[in-house]
Amino acid sequence: MILIDDRIVPEAEASVSYLDRGYVFGDGIYEVIRVYNGRLYEKEAHYDRLVRSAGEIGLSLPYPIETLDRLLQDLLGREAVGDGTVYLQVTRGVAPRTHAFPPAGTKPVLVAYCNELARPLDTIRDGLTAITRPDIRWLRCDIKSLNLLGSVLAKQEAVEQGAGDVILHREGTVTECSASNVMIVKDGVVFTHPADHFILHGITRAVVLRLAAERGIEVREIPYTLDELRQADEAFLTSTTMEVTPIVRIDGSAVGSGRPGPVTRLLQEAFEATIGA
Repeated sequence: MILIDDRIVPEAEASVSYLDRGYVFGDGIYEVIRVYNGRLYEKEAHYDRLVRSAGEIGLSLPYPIETLDRLLQDLLGREAVGDGTVYLQVTRGVAPRTHAFPPAGTKPVLVAYCNELARPLDTIRDGLTAITRPDIRWLRCDIKSLNLLGSVLAKQEAVEQGAGDVILHREGTVTECSASNVMIVKDGVVFTHPADHFILHGITRAVVLRLAAERGIEVREIPYTLDELRQADEAFLTSTTMEVTPIVRIDGSAVGSGRPGPVTRLLQEAFEATIGA
């Protein structure tokens, strides 16, 4: 079943116009919310980010957040998803193709759907490999925009290189991965790029920073370099679908011991407790 605006319809009946600005320009925003045991995880934080993204691009949401939540809960109940995701996007609507905003009164279009998605427990346990590449994306990565071509190209290169993900950098300063945030650990201190316009303000990132503070783990939200990344004792990524996943090799070289480290494991255990797993 697919939610289109305020209607839940069978997938075969779901359609959007070829003039939808999300289709033509990628003119819209989105969120992916994790579902654990039939519940939307950190939904308020996702809704807050959706509102912020909308404001940053001058997009009016079609419904109040309370209505949006009710619609998503109805969809989730209809699909009976236990563990998975809810994807939702809002575009600027249907209008003749011109780069400027459409006329006042053009109705934004909401689309949402659910997926069953098992947790990647083997990867979370064993970690993944990564490669590093220049960050070619636009300069407003804090907006969760539909424009994802830079991330698509980065992720495809990781696939072609046999790596689990790409760690991106701007002139030697590490930003994030293709679809997740990245953190390193050095001498027991967690380092992560500041939440500015160069990175997405990840929901799981925020949860992990809160958990680290609660456990007395020092966190420094400061830029760090590729050299510091390669000299780290531990590295891990955070995202809605990958949770807290160790990075054990970067560009073919081991990170620390080449195995998930103690700080990463501690944060994984703390995160696990938040989802009731």
